Amino acid sequence: MNLKTRITLLKDHAGFRKYFANTSWLIGERIFRMGVSLFVGIYIARYLGPERYGLLSYALSFVYLFSSLAYFGLDDILVRELVLHPEQRKELLGTVFWLSFGGTVIMCCAIAMVLQLFENESQTVWMIALIAFGFLFQTTIVIDYYFQSKVQSKLVAFAQVLQLCITSAFKIYLVWSKAQLFWFAFALMLDQVVIAVLFLTTYRWKVEWLPIFSFRWQKAKNLLKDAWPVIFTGMAVSIYMKIDQIMLKEMLDAEAVGIYAAAVKLCEAWYFVPTAVTASLFPAIVSAKQKSEILYQKRLQKFYDLMVWAAVAVALPTTFLADWIILILFGVDFHEAVDVLRIYIWAGVFIFLGVASFKWLVAENLQKFSLYFYAIGSIFNIGLNWLLIPIYGINGAAYATFISYGIGSYGVFSIFNISRSNFLMVSLSFNPYGVYKRSLDQEL
Repeated sequence: MNLKTRITLLKDHAGFRKYFANTSWLIGERIFRMGVSLFVGIYIARYLGPERYGLLSYALSFVYLFSSLAYFGLDDILVRELVLHPEQRKELLGTVFWLSFGGTVIMCCAIAMVLQLFENESQTVWMIALIAFGFLFQTTIVIDYYFQSKVQSKLVAFAQVLQLCITSAFKIYLVWSKAQLFWFAFALMLDQVVIAVLFLTTYRWKVEWLPIFSFRWQKAKNLLKDAWPVIFTGMAVSIYMKIDQIMLKEMLDAEAVGIYAAAVKLCEAWYFVPTAVTASLFPAIVSAKQKSEILYQKRLQKFYDLMVWAAVAVALPTTFLADWIILILFGVDFHEAVDVLRIYIWAGVFIFLGVASFKWLVAENLQKFSLYFYAIGSIFNIGLNWLLIPIYGINGAAYATFISYGIGSYGVFSIFNISRSNFLMVSLSFNPYGVYKRSLDQEL
C-alpha cells in the first residue's frame, strides 16, 4: 500500500478525522496563546522595567512552587475515569471539583506559612496572595478534562482563546494607563476568573450546570489513592522549574529576577512543541509495541531523534541572534539577558527529551520512576543555584538550570538498570550522522 492510498484511507476514517480535528484545535490554540502571551508579556516587561517585572515574576514563581497541591495530580486520572465510566460523570466531576478546591485551600495555607520564612515587602506579599487566590477559580478546570474525555477540545480551545483576548486587552490597557505594579498581579488573578466563567458557561450550554453537589467520599478516596504519586512528582517538577527565580530574588535582587525572567519567557515559549508533538506521535509508537518490539524500538529511536534536533533547531539560531532578539523585543534595559538566553535556550534540548522520556516511562509502566528523576533534578538545581549564583550571578542560575535539566531528564536514566536502555537510545540521538542514517530508513 503506497503513501497516497494510506492518506486517502485515513482521511476517510471517521475516528482519525475526529482525533485529528481535536489535536488540530489544541495545537492551534497553543500556537495562538504562545504568540499573544509572548507579545503581551514583552509589552508588560518593557513597561515595568527589570526591577518591577522581577517582582511580578517572583510572585508568580512563588505561587507556582506550590501549585501541584491545587490539582492533587488528578487531571490524567479524571480523564481516564470519564472515558472508562461515562455513567459516573456527575460523581466524578463533583468529587474532583471539591478535591481541587480543598487542594487550593491547602496550597494557600502552605504559601502563607512559607512566606513567614522570607523577608518581602508588603506589596510583594499581597501580589502573591492575589495570584494564589486566583487558583480557587481553577477548580472549574474539571470541565476541560470532561471535554478532553469526549474528544471535544474545540470547545475548550475556543473558551481559552476568548479568555486570552479579554485578559490581554485588559493588560494592554494597564500599560496604556500607566497602572501600578499591583494591578498586573490582579490581571493574573483575572485570567483564572474569566476562564472559570467561560468554562462554566460552555458546560451549561452543552451539558448542564456543573454538578458541584455530587461529591462522594469513597470516590474521593479511590481517586487520591491513584493520584498520590503524581502529587509528589508535581511538587518536584514545580521546584525543578521555578526555584531558580526564587533563589535569584533571595540571593541577588528583584532586578536580577526581571532580567533573568525575560530570557526564560522567550525560552519557555517553545515548550508547547514537545507536548503537541508527543500527543500526535506517541500513540503510533505505543501501538507498534503490540506488533513488533523491533518496530517499536525503531519508532522510539526516531522519535528521540526528532525531539533532540527540533530543540537544536530552535537553540542554534537563538544563540547567534540572542543580542538582536533581546534588544528588539525587550530593549536596552534588559541587555544582560543576552547571555542568559544563550545558555538557557539549550536547556530546551533536555526539556524536549524529558517530555518524550516521561511518555516512555508511561508506555513501560514505569511512571513511578519519574518522581525519582525529577527529585534528583530538583536537588541538583537547588545545589547548583546555591553554588553558581554567587559566582556568576544570573548566568549562574542559567548554568544551574541547564546542568540540572540535563541530569534530571537524561543523566539519571543511566543510574537505574531498568532505564539504562532508554539512556543509551537517547544518547544515540546526539550523533548527527546516526540520525541522518536512520532518517533514510523508510520503515515506520
